[in-house]
Amino acid sequence: MVLFAVGSLILYYGAEWLVKGASSFARSAGLSPVVIGLTIVAFGTSAPEFVVSIVSSVQNKSMIAVGNVVGSNICNIALILGLTAVFRPLSCNRSVVRRDLPIMLGLSLYLLLISFDSKLGRFDGATLFSGIILYSFFNYYLAAKESKNISGLDSGISKPAANQRDYISRQGQIIRIVAGMAGVVAGAEIVVNSAVSIMHVFGISEKFIGLTVVAFGTSLPELATSAVAAMKKEMDISIGNLVGSNVFNMLGVLGAASLIRPISITGGFVKSGLLIDYTVMIFTSLLAWVFMRKTFSISKKQGFILLSCYAGYIAYLIVKL
Repeated sequence: MVLFAVGSLILYYGAEWLVKGASSFARSAGLSPVVIGLTIVAFGTSAPEFVVSIVSSVQNKSMIAVGNVVGSNICNIALILGLTAVFRPLSCNRSVVRRDLPIMLGLSLYLLLISFDSKLGRFDGATLFSGIILYSFFNYYLAAKESKNISGLDSGISKPAANQRDYISRQGQIIRIVAGMAGVVAGAEIVVNSAVSIMHVFGISEKFIGLTVVAFGTSLPELATSAVAAMKKEMDISIGNLVGSNVFNMLGVLGAASLIRPISITGGFVKSGLLIDYTVMIFTSLLAWVFMRKTFSISKKQGFILLSCYAGYIAYLIVKL
């Protein structure tokens, strides 16, 4: 239990350094908050899920790898988005609702489709990982286009030359990114091993461990980032972080994990109960899109509804034990 707590703290602070360094680096490069949220911050906060699922795949703990991704995606939308909206109603960029949320929903349905044969083979992994490359290039293209438009507007304004202070600041950004990655890797390894040890003592299944304890532990960076961003009224970063993280979890995390070692779903996709878990993931994502599709915002009441969905899902998992 002590090791799990230590690992979670290392994960949290490692991801915090990673996000701060990456977002600072991105802002200095002239990227918009929504692009930062969907890509650099989202990928940074998903680093724990990435490392945990890779480690689990290598150690042949496939149900933790899958459960971690599905559980984290449910946690990101139902718990974190819901909790953040309860404390401060959220509004977001129209492009997130019209483009990125539908992409997230489509990917969830694709993941459901390729999981029906109770395995994620290397071909499935290749299609998923190719998706994250395309998604990243697509967002880079949009960011470059936006940056070009801004540069055109500001072309008449002279900019000061870079000085030594700017150079040190860039050094600090890189140091934070590298230190954050190291912390995430170390924390993820500790979390996986300690969580498995704790739950195995009580005879609890790997799927439950992945869907709950590990999923929540690896979602702590998203929770911290989205809460802080909302408090600072950086709504695009807050919501973009969660949507981008879910996309990265499905494409990058599961894609890489199944490329390294094909993932077999123990007991079968339907009998293992993963069909229900996938359905909850898709339903909560759809619910968030329904809430935001007209007003481009989530109210406190809608936040409570998302939280209730998460509470009901956890109760279902406990009853099933």
